[in-house]
Amino acid sequence: MNFVDVILPLHIPATLTYAIPNYLKNNDLVGKRVIIPIKKKFFTGVVQRIHDVPPTAYQVKYVEDLLDDAPILQPQHLNFWQWVADYYSAYLGDVMQAALPAALKLGSETYIVLHPDYDERNEKNLALNEKEYLIAEALSLQNRISVAEVGAILGQKTVFPTIKTLIQKKVAVISEEVLQKYKQKKEKIVRLTAEYRHRQLLDQAFVLLEKRSPKQADILMMYLSALPNHDFMSVSSLAKQAKTNAETVLKLVEKGIFELQDRDVSRLQYDDVPLKNAAEITLSDAQNTAFEEIKHSWQTKNVTLLRGVTGSGKTLIYTKLIHEVLQTEAQVLYLVPEIALTAQLINRLRQYFGDLVGIYHSRFSDNERAELWYKVASGEVRVVLGVRSSVFLPFVKLGLVVIDEEHEASYKQQEPTPRYHARSCAMLLADRHGAKTLLGSATPSLESYHHATSGKYGLVVLNERFGGIQMPQIMLVDIKDETMRKTMRQSFSSKLIDHIHSALAKNEQVILLQNRRGYVPVHECRVCGWVPDCINCDISLTYHKATHQLRCHYCGYATPPIAVCGACGSPDVKTRGFGTEKIEEEIGQFFPDKKTARLDQDVTKTKHAFSRIITDFEQNKTDILIGTQMVAKGLDFDNVTLVGVLDADQALTYPDFRANERCFQLLSQVSGRAGRRSVQGKVIVQTKRVELPIFAVIVEADYPKFAENELRQRLEFGYPPYTKLIKITVRHLHFDAAQLSARALVAALQPGLGNIVLGPAVPPIGRIRNLYYQEILLKINPNQHSLPKIKQHIAQQLVLLQSLTAHKNTQFMVDVDPE
Repeated sequence: MNFVDVILPLHIPATLTYAIPNYLKNNDLVGKRVIIPIKKKFFTGVVQRIHDVPPTAYQVKYVEDLLDDAPILQPQHLNFWQWVADYYSAYLGDVMQAALPAALKLGSETYIVLHPDYDERNEKNLALNEKEYLIAEALSLQNRISVAEVGAILGQKTVFPTIKTLIQKKVAVISEEVLQKYKQKKEKIVRLTAEYRHRQLLDQAFVLLEKRSPKQADILMMYLSALPNHDFMSVSSLAKQAKTNAETVLKLVEKGIFELQDRDVSRLQYDDVPLKNAAEITLSDAQNTAFEEIKHSWQTKNVTLLRGVTGSGKTLIYTKLIHEVLQTEAQVLYLVPEIALTAQLINRLRQYFGDLVGIYHSRFSDNERAELWYKVASGEVRVVLGVRSSVFLPFVKLGLVVIDEEHEASYKQQEPTPRYHARSCAMLLADRHGAKTLLGSATPSLESYHHATSGKYGLVVLNERFGGIQMPQIMLVDIKDETMRKTMRQSFSSKLIDHIHSALAKNEQVILLQNRRGYVPVHECRVCGWVPDCINCDISLTYHKATHQLRCHYCGYATPPIAVCGACGSPDVKTRGFGTEKIEEEIGQFFPDKKTARLDQDVTKTKHAFSRIITDFEQNKTDILIGTQMVAKGLDFDNVTLVGVLDADQALTYPDFRANERCFQLLSQVSGRAGRRSVQGKVIVQTKRVELPIFAVIVEADYPKFAENELRQRLEFGYPPYTKLIKITVRHLHFDAAQLSARALVAALQPGLGNIVLGPAVPPIGRIRNLYYQEILLKINPNQHSLPKIKQHIAQQLVLLQSLTAHKNTQFMVDVDPE
């Protein structure tokens, strides 16, 4: 075997073949990372297979080096990557980019180094300009600097012209250095040397230290008090306890009293929690019935849907099932849709399973995610609580997959490719491991509910809240009526204000939902109707009071607030609508003595922001929590008795066949945050369209009725679950070019696929980041067409189209099962 096919984290259609150097020929390379050269740079690749067939289209190069002693991926993981690539019409390199933590993907850092023949005395003869002179001076001092550092020195982003002239003048040369991004974290530890464990010598050391170095004597005494058995103690911990610094501790190493070592330490630090015995979990009668029905369902079905009303105690059922699976030495994947949920769940799971539990999401550092990767691969971490990317972790023996709030759209990856759905991937992953899958939700996706009621999945229903607590009372408030009667108080109806007063008077907590962040979403001229739009996107700018800016939520463009109309010059500009910032300000005016907090993307950008906000609310440090849909997703608070929905109509305004489903799910889920412990909760839903049928079923909390009505319409109009959808998005810098390419693609697809190809059409937001968009939709009946063949046909036509000059600069994005 002389060649390897290597997967690269690049958007390229195929793997590349490399020759194996002699010193690696006896090494089983499959699943290991290798360093390979491409265009004078180096990349990390993962070996997919070994073979004896040389490439014919290009001259083969050798693998540069091997990074792993043991595979980081087993064949089943590589097969899973291939499935994701095939099903979601992506390349293997795209999957690798999404799957591997950044710290495990090496890259070569470009440096410039001083030219060996450069002589500072001849600078005048080289006629260096000011910028070139600055870099030459920096190289003289540092020997080498990175491209990023060149930009910092010059104070500009465009640096390559300067670098190019430095190379031409033989002042600098380019160097590539491969960076190993992940390293095991180390800490320095000390203990008494064998010599000083003898009492007489130790006493002598104390006498000497007390005279000459009292602080070092304190350190020695602190060590002996903490560890009379002379074990190792970390330098940082010892310094902290002795109220000194690490350098002072290390002085004792220099004197031969302490010996020094490095010890591997985990970056994955969690709060200590008191352990409980999972075997002693007590379920209510209703929970226990559901628990037994789930296990019975798994005897004939690999996937079971648990439709349990909000507050029914689904998490406790999951925990008991996890406990049983762990007795078989298997691993568990517990998926949640939001990082916020991991903050609440991690301590609950660690109460029962301790250090067997790990968290995986994007707020952790690259090295923390890489460490968890290795711990999952070794089996040290047995329960992974994570968001959608957790499906790519290298599980060794998966026994159970739990997908909580399985209906959530955030399980679907939107950008970049692969546009995978974590629910589908997790079920496939479970099937490959011979594991069982449990889908949980109070408001399941219509696709999952249809599969469960038609017998493809098992179905278990839990209609009783834990502790016998009643479901919340949902009340509609007609905003139009209150506006006419002049009882609206800014964004709040009189009924909502009255109920907030009542709840707070009883020291109860309140959640307010407004699914739009910022202060106000629209500025509008009263004279001509002009609205300030983003310069890069076809979307109006949202005013953020905290930063005093108008901002685009798609590209990040920001500009100062407007004082006069940009079209007619009138100063009569009004604001329309309200976001979470404004709600927070208004509620502070109504209840100035109460503590409020906001939960949206603007305030949760830091690693621990989610956890801090939620923990404060759990501990009753906050009275009113205001947020976007984040507050609706499975959070569990004991003292919340009232939920207010400020603008229920917003969920229905987006032109999407799932609009009703999304609205029902969002309002039902946020309603479920109220009254979960002792008293019946109340939910006030403000709307201008109380007559809509969707609100009647929300008030009734009748999911089966809602699902029956929606599924009937889906069948009539040919939407999932009765069809499969593929959306192809076409984008270009110019509108005419985007439209030309989209029409050309439709013309290429229709002869083979006929009327299942719809479009092209301009999407609701037709321009984002100065790129113009067109969309093509394929509605596929699986009983009449082969989905793999259609994907293959699309791929072939895209290759042909992009080979033509007219479409070379057009971007085509294929989204299978779009949300």
